[in-house]
Amino acid sequence: MKKLSTVILAYLIVVSLVGASHAEPNEQLSKKVLEFYPQADTNGDGKLSQKEFNAARQQFQKSRQGNARPAAAAQTKLVFDPGWEKDEFPPHAVSLKTPEEIMEIYKSGPAGHSAAANDAPSFPKPADGVMRIVGTGHSFMKPGYETLPLITQAAGFEQPLCLHTGGGATGSAHYKWEQENGIFKFDGKPPLPKLLSAISNAEWEAMIWGPYADNPKFYTCWIDFCEQHNPGMKFFLSDAWPAPGQVRMVFNLKENPESEAFFTEAVYDQLSAHANDGFGSLVKTLRESTDKVYILPTHAAMTEAAKRFIRGELPGIEGLYKVIGGKERSIWADKIGHLSPGFDRLEGYVFYATLYGKSPELISEPIKFNKSPSFLSADLDKIFREIAWKAVVEHPLSGVTDENKNGIGDHLE
Repeated sequence: MKKLSTVILAYLIVVSLVGASHAEPNEQLSKKVLEFYPQADTNGDGKLSQKEFNAARQQFQKSRQGNARPAAAAQTKLVFDPGWEKDEFPPHAVSLKTPEEIMEIYKSGPAGHSAAANDAPSFPKPADGVMRIVGTGHSFMKPGYETLPLITQAAGFEQPLCLHTGGGATGSAHYKWEQENGIFKFDGKPPLPKLLSAISNAEWEAMIWGPYADNPKFYTCWIDFCEQHNPGMKFFLSDAWPAPGQVRMVFNLKENPESEAFFTEAVYDQLSAHANDGFGSLVKTLRESTDKVYILPTHAAMTEAAKRFIRGELPGIEGLYKVIGGKERSIWADKIGHLSPGFDRLEGYVFYATLYGKSPELISEPIKFNKSPSFLSADLDKIFREIAWKAVVEHPLSGVTDENKNGIGDHLE
């Protein structure tokens, strides 16, 4: 959750694009406001109505007038519902109901949810180790989710995928659990159990999450539910990458570094050590529930890409952080830390390599990516594939090793 002052700044930037102060919020504006201020989505449907948009505008205006300074201070620290500290979820939680009851709740969902009229997705059991996957996630997961199916197509199979995502906090594991169950901040609001109905009424092999203000219980609730209905599932948690906010936190900086000269290979080693300690501890706790919890090492892949840029080994790339160096062709596109165009491939390759234990370097068929920036050469794509496999096989929590270096995980041979 961003500081309210940052939210105001973002709002002022985007609202200038739509002109009139009472304009109907368009999709682009709604996504931007929700990214910085997920609380604006009071009914939890993942978008802003005119009423919700106006309420958010009033809050922004009060803040500009200095009337919300205590609230701004309160937003500097994430606060979760005290219900998370209890041993059991409320008795009306959707996850406590039968699969048939969960499906009925989903099918009779809130007005405006076109998906609520359909059954939960169900895919025939795939052959050759292909996994049917459910997942939550936010904008840092979007590049991988979008490119993974394109990569698997080139590898010779379709990727069965059912996702319930959102921007920022609204895509987090804990937010989706509350939203799907109709509990805590969603008490009294129609739940949208998209994944709960899918998991309980169909067969799945894996679940994926994006990290956000992690607490083990935010994940063990999903693990327990999946194990109840699909025993033996695998679980994968992305460890994201060193966005500007993480850099400031790790190095105790009030502002971003003044120039990219701050970033050295040693700096990225320190950032990686911090991430590995945190996620290592989290996975250790989660493995008390099931030993089939793994890391999607996007952090290792992106820091390796950054190191190669520093060494001059990333052709076509001009900078690290656009917000710091000002270069259009940077690895990270904005102050939040979203990836620049083209790097969605690298995250997708990491997803593919971890999930299926095979190097993307072995894919010989052309991959039909939806976005292909002009600077992204075949040489750079080859480097991305190499980086992804290196990141996966060298990460101790990916579940993949390659001792004979043939591009196929040892567990598959």
